[in-house]
Amino acid sequence: MGDKYEALKLKNQLCFPLYACSKEIVKAYKQYLDEIDLTYTQYITMMVMWEHKELRVKDVGKYLYLDSGTLTPLLKRLEEKGYIKRQRSAEDERDLIVTITESGEALKERAVKVPEKLGACVDLDAEKAQALYSILYEIIGKLTAHENDK
Repeated sequence: MGDKYEALKLKNQLCFPLYACSKEIVKAYKQYLDEIDLTYTQYITMMVMWEHKELRVKDVGKYLYLDSGTLTPLLKRLEEKGYIKRQRSAEDERDLIVTITESGEALKERAVKVPEKLGACVDLDAEKAQALYSILYEIIGKLTAHENDK
């Protein structure tokens, strides 16, 4: 008969290496993001804005899996830096619209080498990177679907 506490051992937890890996990756990004004066969450927010140019705040939150309590101060800080602007929607003033600014667009040029620099640190071959990416998004999908079922 197995030890009923076996599942409580750190070595048996899938969540722990995911947590530790995420923490280490964010730490590895720091030196490159410091050069462009962004935190990791500001960086991923700018990635969404570079791609979409204009979004409702709630859609930014959906892309980044962030709630409004986390997103509001994050967007405020990016607005203070001049990279985005926030304004009420003309169609529905309950919606807050985020738009990238010229400065925010210019920052893209300074950030373009960041993924390449980090990729050199991680050094996974393309096949393993794609497999990991797929598995992680599968987990995210299952967790968010489960969350929506509540």
